[in-house]
Amino acid sequence: MIGAHTFRLVCRPLHVGLLAIIFNAALTLTLLPAEARSPVKLVAFGDSLTAGYLLKPDESFPAQLSKALAAKGRAVDVTNAGVSGDTTAAGLERFDWAIPPGTEAVILELGANDALRGQSPAEAKANLDTLITKLKERNIAVLLAGMIAPKNWGADYARNFDAMYQELAEKHDVLLYPFFLEGIALDKTLNLDDGMHPNSKGVAKIVENIMPKVEELLQKVETQRASVQSKS
Repeated sequence: MIGAHTFRLVCRPLHVGLLAIIFNAALTLTLLPAEARSPVKLVAFGDSLTAGYLLKPDESFPAQLSKALAAKGRAVDVTNAGVSGDTTAAGLERFDWAIPPGTEAVILELGANDALRGQSPAEAKANLDTLITKLKERNIAVLLAGMIAPKNWGADYARNFDAMYQELAEKHDVLLYPFFLEGIALDKTLNLDDGMHPNSKGVAKIVENIMPKVEELLQKVETQRASVQSKS
């Protein structure tokens, strides 16, 4: 039979060892950078191309992007803030409630419906300008997704519309993905029967193409988190 003294001698190293494990775990958690402890909160803010028009929820751009980021080991909460039919003006109207507190990054994809309706490129540019300004005022990293105007409105319209994304990206020093439908537009195998909206395979192609820019966006968030942490 083990005496009380012997029992205490046996248990003491176990007790000390357990405390050491707990202490080390707590210390490790404390020293981890913020970006390693909590997922980045990213909002995909756009129109039907973001929302996933006629697609299943898990086939939409935000859903497929979230899955692709997870496969890369990225901890990111991707919110689908796409509304079918939205113009830049409609996006501006819903901005305050569509971009929730705590958002750290936004993929801004608007303008296609402005172009389809032949609305003024100057007005669309002003709306996007205001949206980006609002995002930057909240220290939210921005990836601006561009669009190309249909040619039926004339060369001047297309030139002014197409140029606004590059001009805004330069003005605000934000990331730019020049054409959201790059490699997808006009490809029947990657679009729905309407020829305008990507199918599930088309969305997967968008995610593949835009991923390098999204990773740049996440790096900006990580840099900002580190800056905030160093000041606290």
